[in-house]
Amino acid sequence: MIWFYTVALAVLLLFNLIAMPRITENRITEVDYGTFMTMTAAGNIGKVEISTSYIVFTDKAEENIYKTGALNDPDLIQRLHESNAVFSGEIAEEASPLLSFVLSWVFPILFFIILGNILSKAFMKKAGGNNSMMFNMGKSNAKIYVKSSDGIRFSDVAGVDEAKESLKEVVDYLDNPEKYSKIGASMPKGVLLVGPPGTGKTMIAKAVAGEANVPFFSMSGSEFVEMFVGMGASKVRDLFKQAKEKAPCIIFIDEIDAIGQRRDGRLGSNDEREQTLNQLLTEMDGFEGNAGVIILAATNRPETLDPALTRPGRFDRRIPVELPDLKGREAILKVHSQKIKTDGKINYLSIARMASGASGAELANIINESALRAVRAGREAVTQPDLEESIEVVIAGYRKNNSLLTDNEKLVVAYHEMGHAIVAAKQPGSAPIQKITIVPRTSGALGYTLQAEKDNRYLLTKSEIENKISILTAGRAAEQVGVGTVTTGASNDIVEATKLARAAIMRFGMSTHFGMMALESQTNIYLGGDSVLNCSADTMAKADVLIAELIKNQFDKAVEILTANREKLDELALYLYHNETVSGKEFLEILES
Repeated sequence: MIWFYTVALAVLLLFNLIAMPRITENRITEVDYGTFMTMTAAGNIGKVEISTSYIVFTDKAEENIYKTGALNDPDLIQRLHESNAVFSGEIAEEASPLLSFVLSWVFPILFFIILGNILSKAFMKKAGGNNSMMFNMGKSNAKIYVKSSDGIRFSDVAGVDEAKESLKEVVDYLDNPEKYSKIGASMPKGVLLVGPPGTGKTMIAKAVAGEANVPFFSMSGSEFVEMFVGMGASKVRDLFKQAKEKAPCIIFIDEIDAIGQRRDGRLGSNDEREQTLNQLLTEMDGFEGNAGVIILAATNRPETLDPALTRPGRFDRRIPVELPDLKGREAILKVHSQKIKTDGKINYLSIARMASGASGAELANIINESALRAVRAGREAVTQPDLEESIEVVIAGYRKNNSLLTDNEKLVVAYHEMGHAIVAAKQPGSAPIQKITIVPRTSGALGYTLQAEKDNRYLLTKSEIENKISILTAGRAAEQVGVGTVTTGASNDIVEATKLARAAIMRFGMSTHFGMMALESQTNIYLGGDSVLNCSADTMAKADVLIAELIKNQFDKAVEILTANREKLDELALYLYHNETVSGKEFLEILES
């Protein structure tokens, strides 16, 4: 509250030095010397004070105070005496100097002190501490979970088995550090968890603290950055001081890229962030071999971290926390389904296949959406259809019941979606069709075709990529073959087909023209990926021609497949038009009949 008292003192000084004299002056009325002579002759002078430059006097009732200039008047004293005026030197003095000082300075100062204390207590109560916010600057506000108060264990975290195996050694070290010190081994000072958003990096860090049963300090990287330079570094020092006092323990810094970004010499660099990073590096170097403090950090942008931070001796170990595979998705669904009531007939493997590419957070959302759907339907337990519908909600959004397509639009969408399904079914290696629908969704999709992979796929052959492109272009091909026109409904398909064809030519080296030449690279791979060109403009122009040619060839292949199966295309499109939703089993029965 120093700023408050500074402002209050400045206001008080201005009031007493500028305002008070003006207020006092406003009580005295200035008149000309003739008025003074008239009042003297009439005997209407009460008190009078004469100086060399002015005369101050009152009326007979002493209710008003007047002031006039002093002139050379030898008979003035005699006339005033004859008019019974009282000569005085304290006409304008309304109070004693002591009283004036008390009213002007003491009382206002006491008022501001009391007001300051009230405001200070209000700030302290809001901040939840014993000091004001000003004195809390530079102090660590890390959240402390002592001895895993939230009860998270490795059993509560699924789908990241490799990461858990790597971290079990950290738990063992915190439980039994003597076993390692006997042989001269020391644990890594820092463990960096990297992976896409929603994969459970924060949860697995808490699980490490829960398994080791040690205090857990949690803080976000952005919480270190303050407005004033040096405050972030002070927070780092305070955090590590607390950690050393409670060792063995774990410090977890989420989104460490907020303070750990690569330093450079560009103008306008953030001095506060760099000082915070330098202090973090210093504290990590300052640990003794068996201090019992281990730092866990998480980020989804590891390529932006400063090399001094990720070198051996600081963050020695880097553990990827990737998107779960099929088995991991099934395990995650089972863990989260323990929090809800099910009918006991859930096929989690089938749901996991449908949720290909989903993160742990998305799978948890799917479980929650299924429970909400069961409540809306008036059921007391979640069923298989609830989970299947919740996947569609997470992927494509809720049904748009108030968005009705015209009959012609509905037929075009039916041909479009059946084009995807037929081309997928007629090509080897494609994922089986799970569901086809033309019910509009809140994501903007007028319909979609859902495929479910049977197994995990880590590699794609050139022919498989080409097949995927032909499936993506099959919607537009079906519109052309079945309806005789094309619409804007294929816009997202075109984007995805172009992206896949570009990757095949530019990054995967699958063109005969360029061979195994990397024309572009990717950054921020955990945040969708940003492309960086590694070629000249002329080379890029040639690559664009090859990309367009690849997409056209696969579109022609889709047209050829649909033309050869025109009767089935018409039959299935009309069936979908009337029923709006077709299961994968129904689709195959009609296609193969």
